[in-house]
Amino acid sequence: MKYLFLIISVCVFFVSKTTAQDKTVNIEVGIIEHLGDTIPMDLEFLNEHNDTVTLGQLIDKPTVFSFVYFDCPGLCSPLLDGLADVVSKTELQIGKDYKVITISFNTKDTPEKAKEKKKNFVQKIGEENRDAWKYLTGKQENIKTITDAFGFKYKPQGVDFAHPSAIMVVSPDGKITRYLYGIDFLPFDLKMAVNEAQKGVERPTINKVLQYCFSYDPKSQGYTLQITKVMGIFIIFIAVLTFSILLIRRKKSDKKS
Repeated sequence: MKYLFLIISVCVFFVSKTTAQDKTVNIEVGIIEHLGDTIPMDLEFLNEHNDTVTLGQLIDKPTVFSFVYFDCPGLCSPLLDGLADVVSKTELQIGKDYKVITISFNTKDTPEKAKEKKKNFVQKIGEENRDAWKYLTGKQENIKTITDAFGFKYKPQGVDFAHPSAIMVVSPDGKITRYLYGIDFLPFDLKMAVNEAQKGVERPTINKVLQYCFSYDPKSQGYTLQITKVMGIFIIFIAVLTFSILLIRRKKSDKKS
């Protein structure tokens, strides 16, 4: 267990040193953080009532984004369930303090499907708050533009998609301020993310270690540890540590002599 903790610690250290290079990374499935960037607010989508809306019309306060597709057999439902759960538990009030927008990245999804999917998850947050959580569908060019803006990378695989699992928070003017990874979220994390978004302050999250040290496995619909990459980092870390120890011992030996 202590060795696993050490490996994870090395991953965290390595990721913290490579954060500035994130936007240049080329990956097929995962997330390349675009903290501080502003999403295009003029993009048009269809809401669950089949009305055409722009993101600018919907975003007037901190907003939480999630990307899913409605027939997903794996991560999407647990993600939406986790999002509904944290919304129901946080001290902040959805609709008053922040909004939620879920966008399908499958062009075959329709407003009718969005409406049906929404029924399954708004129950936790209360019917009176349903309008504060929008479900959107759209054209391929608009979907690609918004997913690229967030650095959300997904890949078609037959009738399904390989994709990451995360929520993203933007400020009232569309500035990306936080990424939260996984399918379960802490009320404190959401509260902090919303408060920071209100101020326009972007903050990285330590869970970004999943992006580098873990890879998405479309077969298991989850993340797996990339042993080769992690062991390479671990070996370099041990080599540097060993060299440092030998250098210190040599200096102490020279002083004694």
